[in-house]
Amino acid sequence: MSFVLYDLIFLVLFTLAVALFLYKRRHNLKRDGLLYLYRTKWGIKFIESTTKKFPKLLKSMQYLIVASGYTLMIAMFWLLIKFTYFYLQSPYAAKALKVPVIMPLIPYLPDLFKIDYLPPFYFTYWIIIIAIIAIPHEFAHGIFARLNKIKILSTGFGFLGPFLAAFVEQDEKQMKKASKFSQLSVLAAGTFANIVVALLFTLILWMFFASAFVPAGVNFNTYSIDIVNVSSISAISLVSIGGQNFSQLEANNRTYFASPESIASLNKTSYILAYDDSPAFRVKLSGAITEINNQKITNYNELNSTLHAFKPGDNVTITTQGTSAKSYYNITLGERDSRAFLGIGVIPSQGSGILGNIFSVVSKIKDPSIYYESKFGDFGIFIMNLLWWLVLISFSVGLMNMLPAGLFDGGRFFYLTIWAITKKEKIAKWAFKLSTWFLLALVALMIVKWLFAIL
Repeated sequence: MSFVLYDLIFLVLFTLAVALFLYKRRHNLKRDGLLYLYRTKWGIKFIESTTKKFPKLLKSMQYLIVASGYTLMIAMFWLLIKFTYFYLQSPYAAKALKVPVIMPLIPYLPDLFKIDYLPPFYFTYWIIIIAIIAIPHEFAHGIFARLNKIKILSTGFGFLGPFLAAFVEQDEKQMKKASKFSQLSVLAAGTFANIVVALLFTLILWMFFASAFVPAGVNFNTYSIDIVNVSSISAISLVSIGGQNFSQLEANNRTYFASPESIASLNKTSYILAYDDSPAFRVKLSGAITEINNQKITNYNELNSTLHAFKPGDNVTITTQGTSAKSYYNITLGERDSRAFLGIGVIPSQGSGILGNIFSVVSKIKDPSIYYESKFGDFGIFIMNLLWWLVLISFSVGLMNMLPAGLFDGGRFFYLTIWAITKKEKIAKWAFKLSTWFLLALVALMIVKWLFAIL
């Protein structure tokens, strides 16, 4: 049975359990917008005891926390501007990302939007990650609030259907009366906790990957490509390869293939990138290469040495591993520089945008050119993807929450900073509004670009 079915059953059962829980404790519920808040006192004891046990350590940590808040805010602001520029000027970014820039991370998002460069995101993942991210975030706010003599009124959970949120409710009047440094440390404590969690699980991810996965093949993401001078093209014809239409080019006594869109712009450029007439391209080779003539391939050195043992024109059977099954290709090797030629390559992936950059960093835990197999089968892949999502989302939440805008912690953090610098609350309010509207304008421009790209 597919895990998706188990996950959907869990979603239904979890929703029913939440509904039953809310019904039995409806006297403790209070509606706040779309959320139903369930307030309790149990978390207050933990906050109080932690504050009393480690007061000196926590007080010294405030300086690190405030410094991390400024670092994250500046980094996030810079990344957002950089990404907006790239997104707006690129003719491909909006279509390539497939989702709008403002999109909540919901279960099955990669499947709903057919985002094949992301691993599955199950409801089970969502529940576990929300707990691991939200609880340390909120309790960090509470601990540093109590450290600064700010009363905690309640702790609890917010419910929006089966979707959960955690909260720690502090006395806002006491918060506003606290020193600006105290308020800054309380506001930045949540994101600091997210970054600590992200670093901790990055280490766990690395340790699990190193112990549970072994190299079992090589990945490639492109076929052999060459630069073709437009003036050297002597003939163009339309052909179908692997069910796709390509323009076949004849240039310098060689054959190339390009997309019809590239050919449509020939009069606007002097050179174009085109695929070589290679064996891999002709059969539309896909998946990770795991064997050649039953000889196992685990890295590119083995791939090259194995191919070089053959001669141009030799017939070989190449085994590849796709997302769910193996494929077998009977290929006649070509010739390049008097050696056997297959015609594959790897273009290094470069993350774009905030999540894209985080995605690139997290992905460096393994060599992207190597295909790895789990020693524990599907269970190992399940845990690996869970840890991967946990690290990615923890870093993302830590960054996003320090945006100097709106209801984010970073908005009030920015407001207090400007007030402290200028000594005038009026200027701080003006700067806060300006920052918020500026960031909203950037997001609005990207949404408009996305709408035009998909229409």
